[in-house]
Amino acid sequence: MKIPMKINGEEITLECNPDKNMLSILREQGCLSVKAGCEEGICGSCTVLLDNVPVPSCCLPASLARNSEIVTLEHFRKSAEYKIITNGFKKAGITLCGYCNAAKIFAAYQIISINKSLTREDIALQLQGIAPCCTDKDTLINGIIYAIRDNTVKGAD
Repeated sequence: MKIPMKINGEEITLECNPDKNMLSILREQGCLSVKAGCEEGICGSCTVLLDNVPVPSCCLPASLARNSEIVTLEHFRKSAEYKIITNGFKKAGITLCGYCNAAKIFAAYQIISINKSLTREDIALQLQGIAPCCTDKDTLINGIIYAIRDNTVKGAD
């Protein structure tokens, strides 16, 4: 089946089984930031942005990505938002391990995109679906709060 989509800004048409998961497809396309972990959508190591929303690519069949835009961490690293998020993480003492980076970064991106005046409790609720392996939730929340503050200051310039 032919499935048109955009991956990291490039329009492509895949010729594949519509049930094939995007994790496998993205790895075949050379997107090495998309890691195979639990393959059940829990660990977050395969997280990508699908039309600007973080999703586990291991649970995403190619057919559901038809006419959508997928952004992997390789491409997102070029954005101003990535710099704001990773600076916030650094201030909180978060070291990116390489395994669950996409889950943490894309969760932070979604939270920052939602609202700049979230409470710690609001952020904790938004993080319920991810299980970062190298950072505790409180430290991750702190990193996101720093990123929100940096983004707010940047937006005020």
